[in-house]
Amino acid sequence: MTKKRLQLILPVILLLIGVSTAWAIIALRPRTVMQAPKLQVPLEVPLVSVIQVEPQTLRLAVHSQGVVMPRNEIDLIPEVAGKVIQLHPDFAAGGFLDYNEVLVVIDPRDYDVAIVQTQAQITEAKRQLAMEEAQADQARNEWRALGEGAPSALAMREPQLAEARAKLKAAEASLIQARIKRSRCELRAPFAGRWQSKNIGLGQFIQPGEKLGRIYSTDVAEIRLPLATDQLGFLDLPVGESYRSSHSLSTLPLKSGGKRGPKVMLTAKLAGRMQTWEGRIGRTEGMLEETTGVHYAVAEVQGPYQQKDNRPPLLSRLFVQAEIEGKEIQNLFVPPQIAVSAGQEALLVDPGQKLHIQRLDVLRNEPDRILVKAGLNAGDRLGTSGIQVPVEGMTVRVDEPANPDAIKADNR
Repeated sequence: MTKKRLQLILPVILLLIGVSTAWAIIALRPRTVMQAPKLQVPLEVPLVSVIQVEPQTLRLAVHSQGVVMPRNEIDLIPEVAGKVIQLHPDFAAGGFLDYNEVLVVIDPRDYDVAIVQTQAQITEAKRQLAMEEAQADQARNEWRALGEGAPSALAMREPQLAEARAKLKAAEASLIQARIKRSRCELRAPFAGRWQSKNIGLGQFIQPGEKLGRIYSTDVAEIRLPLATDQLGFLDLPVGESYRSSHSLSTLPLKSGGKRGPKVMLTAKLAGRMQTWEGRIGRTEGMLEETTGVHYAVAEVQGPYQQKDNRPPLLSRLFVQAEIEGKEIQNLFVPPQIAVSAGQEALLVDPGQKLHIQRLDVLRNEPDRILVKAGLNAGDRLGTSGIQVPVEGMTVRVDEPANPDAIKADNR
């Protein structure tokens, strides 16, 4: 009986719950509030900071690097054999030597003997020649007295006379050769320099062609500086002409017309700090390297081992950075980095306060400045800040710098 009542009452209860829930949803729903439309506020005209640019004449430098090398570096090699009886007092790696100083002396006694023997041969050849000349004179006299017709060369002793004269010349040539060999017993320095290496000792017997040591000059140091082909346009280098040769190693080669090559400042860290040496471009190699396609200019430094103003010597094999003085280029604009985009575009503000996007022809992009050769005119105003999204022709307000000349000076 109770089970049947539940089956009848339960649907009624569920129905009442559903009706109550529906009524609550309808009664408690959020009401829509009507609002008046907001008035559109006009956009503010952006304020732009600008600078005024003017053309400049600049001397551009070109940077390169290289290794210091001596102008002359040779092996000391004898042309005669013998025992070493004397060596240069500073014959050791790093020792200095002067021009025409005796470096090595080879025992000359064998060559002195050869000179004496050759002089004896000359004396004997002269005696034989005198005898042949006398016999030739006697033969001519006898033929005039007794002979008939034309005499033969043999009758006049002409072959014997020619042989005697040839033997005399050969003996004289042998004397010259003996004296040359004797002179080669002393090896002298062909230039002022230093010893790089030593391969022999006192008392050692040496043979012709044997390497005794290596020396290098100290009057002029050279540095081969690689240059890209586009860098040549910034330098006054004799690519198609040559510097005049100098007969004195103490004087730099001059360019045709007497003009020296461009100045070069060399820097390297030596003795615990950055050091600077001054040189000049002495020549160019006149061709591109096959593998890299670069052109080499050779810088020269006079007296690299002379210490001045507490500056250490420019040591051979030292790696240096080079700054080559460039030629003057006119009508260049130097805007700050912030005024030029990565796509080499700038924002120009015309007299009517309109913004324009200008494409620039950049000559060179340096770490602290940009050099522009085309795309700007004198007096142009460049936007430096204040616009997030520039639009061609948009109207702007201009915030002129308080001191434009100071900004232009900073860009230099």
